[in-house]
Amino acid sequence: MKIAIPMERREHEKRVAASPDTVKKFVGLGAEVIVEKGAGLRSSFSDQEYIDAGATIAGDAAAALKDADVILKVQRPLTEAEGGPGELALMKKGSTLISTLAPLQNKEQVAAYAAAGVEAHAMELVPRISRAQSMDVLSSQSNLAGYKAVLDATTEYGKVMPMMMTAAGTVAPAKAFIMGVGVAGLQAIATARRLGAIVTATDVRAATKEQVESLGAKFIMVESDETGEGEGGYAKEMSDEYKKKQAELVFEHLKKQDIVITTALIPGREAPVLITDEMLAQMKPGSVLVDLAVEAGGNVTQSKPGEVVETENGVKIIGHINVPSRLASDASSLYAKNLFNFLSPMINKENGALEMNWDDEIIQGTGLTRDGKVVHPLLTEGGN
Repeated sequence: MKIAIPMERREHEKRVAASPDTVKKFVGLGAEVIVEKGAGLRSSFSDQEYIDAGATIAGDAAAALKDADVILKVQRPLTEAEGGPGELALMKKGSTLISTLAPLQNKEQVAAYAAAGVEAHAMELVPRISRAQSMDVLSSQSNLAGYKAVLDATTEYGKVMPMMMTAAGTVAPAKAFIMGVGVAGLQAIATARRLGAIVTATDVRAATKEQVESLGAKFIMVESDETGEGEGGYAKEMSDEYKKKQAELVFEHLKKQDIVITTALIPGREAPVLITDEMLAQMKPGSVLVDLAVEAGGNVTQSKPGEVVETENGVKIIGHINVPSRLASDASSLYAKNLFNFLSPMINKENGALEMNWDDEIIQGTGLTRDGKVVHPLLTEGGN
């Protein structure tokens, strides 16, 4: 079995789908690994490190992909319409593509995988079951995003985070508010606490209260019989009445905050708006917001992808794109381990061949295309 690791060509993407460590493990299982020249440089992995791990270096994407049985990527293949080269055309019929593919937002591209005879698996659809935790790319990357969001906030914030008692006087600690307590939110809480901030957090899922408090933060939530627990542990969209109550609660709390980090995402849908123009107008000058959902429409009305915006009243809104890629080396290492943990159980230990078990719920959960057809329930007729 030949495994190809091409260079990521999308804008703002510095990660790579395999580390020297996972290459060594794949080679140990009998696979041949081909890495495109320079694929790991932006993640601080040299070609020589891959060679030392047992990989072969290919001169370009075409050479890496042409004979590959399995293609590991971070992001979906680039198309000619997006500025090419069209990566799908370089893959042979019968090959298996494993990546984060954003299938619900790119249904036409999923159909193209099927038409090309490529079996595609979307890693963001790995089911949230206990044995798949080590394959959960959303968790591994969100964890880093939550950490980096706090550091990005401190870069723009014009004061210190912890309380400081000096001969010249006492500096009050910053107040940080985390909106959305998933993996990113929990890491943001932990990081802000380590830096000395007074931290509060909110989420529509009451079950997160204990997690928030275990990290030393205060939990703020609307009192309601309505639950925000969605399938697979994700948050679901709430009723208009709940949203109104939440907005009122948040409005009063925001006025006192120095740093706010929003992380609310709903799989396959546009991110909910949590902070409106009216709320922004009431925030303190010098306060900072980080919108981690900016690429999905944004939780903050005035956030802009890839920009740091300052409002008329001096509030800064950070909308960095692809935050995990801003920590490319660690993000790549963790993502590469997710891919290895996903793929290795499907490799025959006797002959090194790929044997994808379609009776496995993990494979059924991620599999988009098979035998020239789109097969995932979310994408076939009747899906939602």
